[in-house]
Parts: sequence; C-alpha cells; structure tokens
Amino acid sequence: MKTILLSIMGIIFIFGSVWLLKGNPNSAPTESEKENVSIVDGRQIIEIKARGGYSPSLTYAKANTPTTIKMITNGTFDCSSSLVIPGIGYRTYLPQTGITEIEIPEQEPDTKLQGLCSMGMFSFQIKFE
Repeated sequence: MKTILLSIMGIIFIFGSVWLLKGNPNSAPTESEKENVSIVDGRQIIEIKARGGYSPSLTYAKANTPTTIKMITNGTFDCSSSLVIPGIGYRTYLPQTGITEIEIPEQEPDTKLQGLCSMGMFSFQIKFE
C-alpha cells in the first residue's frame, strides 16, 4: 500500500512539474526565447545548439525577414545530430562539432517551423511574429 501511494505521489509530482515548467502558452515571449536571435545586415540569424536535444526548444523570430538558422554542435554524438525540418523539406546529418547554416525562406506571421531529430525524440520550434 505504501509503495502504491508513493508511486501515485511521484506521478503527480512529475506531471505537476511539467505543467508548471510549460507556462502559459498565451504569455509573451521571454528574453531567453529571443536571445538567440540577431539581425546582421538585414538578415535574421537564429542560433540553436544541438547536443542531447536542441536549445533553446522555443524561439520567437521576426516574420517576413530573410533568415538563417545556425545549428551549433560541440561533441554531438546523439540523434540530435540527425536534423529534419519538415516545413521546408530539409534533412541533414550535422557534424559532431561545428556550425551548419540553413537558409530558410521568409516566413509569414504566425508561422511555426519545427525541427526535430530523425527519431522524433528531440525537437525545437521557431514561431514567427
């Protein structure tokens, strides 16, 4: 009985933590969700790190702007090195260490572009405003 009660409490704790960490989907973007975006010579640069997943997992970017995604790897040996971006028909294997630049077409406002590993275990999303 004690084991069952502890198991139920553990499950509630895990789901509660996930719910709290997700936050309000209608809230304004935080600075950390925008700090990986910069504009250089009129081109938007989005930096995403790939190692044991993708970081940040959510990015807010400017719509209708020429954009480059810079995928940064550093000793990446897991499935996050096998990158797929279905919305633009992109698929590649990232180098274990290095930077891969991906040119993407200008995106309309309210577009969501998702990238994921080939197994679907890790993902990131870019929301264009």
